[in-house]
Amino acid sequence: MSSSLVIVESPTKVKTIKKFLGADYDVRATMGHVKDLPKSSLGIDLKDGFTPSYKIIESKKKVIAEIKKAAQKATHIYLAPDPDREGEAIAWHISEEIGGKNKTIHRALFNDLTRNTVLEAINHPLALDRQKFEAQQTRRILDRLVGYKISPLLWEKVKRGLSAGRVQSVAVRLICDREKEINAFVSEEYWHITASLSGTNPPAFDSRLVKISGKKAKVTSGEEAEQIMADLGRQPFLVARVDKKEIKRQPLPPFTTSKLQQEASRWLRFSAKKTMSVAQQLYEGVELGPDGSVGLITYMRTDSVRISEEALQAVRTYIHDFYPPAFLPPKPRFFKNSAAAQDAHEAIRPSSLQYRPNDVKQYLTPDQYKLYLLIWNRFVASQMSPARFDSTVIDIAAGSYELRAQGSILKFSGYMEVYREGKDDNGTEPDDELGRLLPEVNAGETLQLLALTPEQKFTQPPPRFSEATLVRELEEKGIGRPSTYATILATIQDREYVVLEKGRFHPTDLGMVVTDLLVENFPKILDVTFTASLENRLDLIEEGKNDRIAILNDFYTEFSRELQAAAGGMKSLKGKGIPTDMTCEKCGSPMAIKWGKNGRFIACTNYPECRNTMNLQESGNNQSSNEGGNAPELLCQNCGKPMVLKQGRFGKFMACTGYPECKTTVKINAPGAEPPPKEVVVTDRLCEKCGKPLAIKEGRFGKFLGCTGYPACKVIHPVHL
Repeated sequence: MSSSLVIVESPTKVKTIKKFLGADYDVRATMGHVKDLPKSSLGIDLKDGFTPSYKIIESKKKVIAEIKKAAQKATHIYLAPDPDREGEAIAWHISEEIGGKNKTIHRALFNDLTRNTVLEAINHPLALDRQKFEAQQTRRILDRLVGYKISPLLWEKVKRGLSAGRVQSVAVRLICDREKEINAFVSEEYWHITASLSGTNPPAFDSRLVKISGKKAKVTSGEEAEQIMADLGRQPFLVARVDKKEIKRQPLPPFTTSKLQQEASRWLRFSAKKTMSVAQQLYEGVELGPDGSVGLITYMRTDSVRISEEALQAVRTYIHDFYPPAFLPPKPRFFKNSAAAQDAHEAIRPSSLQYRPNDVKQYLTPDQYKLYLLIWNRFVASQMSPARFDSTVIDIAAGSYELRAQGSILKFSGYMEVYREGKDDNGTEPDDELGRLLPEVNAGETLQLLALTPEQKFTQPPPRFSEATLVRELEEKGIGRPSTYATILATIQDREYVVLEKGRFHPTDLGMVVTDLLVENFPKILDVTFTASLENRLDLIEEGKNDRIAILNDFYTEFSRELQAAAGGMKSLKGKGIPTDMTCEKCGSPMAIKWGKNGRFIACTNYPECRNTMNLQESGNNQSSNEGGNAPELLCQNCGKPMVLKQGRFGKFMACTGYPECKTTVKINAPGAEPPPKEVVVTDRLCEKCGKPLAIKEGRFGKFLGCTGYPACKVIHPVHL
């Protein structure tokens, strides 16, 4: 009979831990949380210190019964759910159910599932952490108050089934605000001017205009570029300065949760949810043939870059054994945590350097291997020597103009032999000059001009968020914590407030409408700074520096006032929907986008007198039915082909699927928004300058014919021609 009971979260851990502890230990799994607030009521006593009423989850009653039965046979009970706030809450809830006389209850924390770590945690157990549990309870209560109180308002004002979340709604706001920035962005023309030059020594090289009369060069039109090039062509080109120096690039720290999600997105195209799922598998244990189940990485929910002394020595030994001496720095490298880091756990790293990726590849799934290799390489690289570059900058004077050429040659790869950071599509650290060889030149040397090349550019709007950049934004703004990023990204998609298209988040019209309503009526709840401050106050509860009741009182006092005001003041869209410029063919009333239990549809605003409805089809998606399921699809009024919902520069619009033969479009206007510019009508007439079609446009002085190649081509004609 087992004299000790160990309780973990995941059943996949059971076999790994049991192998280390032997027959005297019974190991059981809770399979996640066992208690939660009730589904049918608020479950929080607002008059008694926000006391929560936890209930055993229906599906976990059998699990609890089996754990209670096992606990009756055990003298020592080790509660070993995950070492974070959620795991602490599970441990407390289990303790409440099995506590009794003659029972010694311990808290065991496993940062990784290796034999030494497990045995150390069992031999030196801790007490349950009341402060960490209080922090988790406070977060759960805040989330319940926001979701339970705001969601019914959305049901009443928009449609049933909608929900709001304290953190998720702020994430949706970030995406909606970015979309508004993109739609409001006005592109500006600018030009780069490049001079190809040669000196006494080869090779020839390119330099770019950077200053005019001592000020930053700003060339805004082709005419201006032509004038500058004509003037430059008459100037002598002299080397003003040559700056040569060695540049060191230091390695990055090992992974935190957010950085792992970002890099897995960039390198592996993994979603945040998939990254955490695969990391969980690597942490909990993988069958490695004769070695049995082994946890390959440390705990994957962390915001710390700290590593243990044991791991530090192990990785330095590994670098010494497998790389030339120059790749191992004389001293270990220590990384500084951010001010907001909790530092409860180490950085994410291999639990043991005994299991090299290629040695265990045969036992891993392709996804497990890719993520393990990424974690391994980042960890090893973090303790390697810096990469070194020979950097050269040549400043060139040509009359009142200054040009610059830059080149950077890799001199010693260092840590880059093992790992290079992935870049976003709009990465801010491009290595454009890497590998560019510049000739030996001397100050005062005269250079020969070979060619002048103008290049037209246009300023670009801020990019939409990818999973990697949204996680980075959440982390930088202090929204959520390592354990919540993946859940946030999954939830906002499940609620259909945003969609991920070609790796970028787009808000749906529903997401835009709901966000605008929440920002208008609950400005503090949707405020990024306020949400971040709440996260910081939860951290202070865990540290014993703040009081749960005080935080909840402060929050609910203002929240209840906003609730009361919103109950009477929030405008209802339930009967109105999002207006379009379509008119009902049956009664002539405006048509609007509305929501039903089966999705979105177009409906007459004269309901119930007129019940005309049409299906709304997303571009690239399958057609969805209306609330009643019998509506005709939305057909083009000019050619009869189906219309689809599309996203353009000025927002969403309906477009004929007969394009380009039929160019019919229908505007969709968000409630309360400024009307978008008039849609253009493309004609059959071609531009005499660039050959692109001319379109009927509308400006401040009325209609005119303009080239569709604008702003590259600015040809216009009176509309009567």
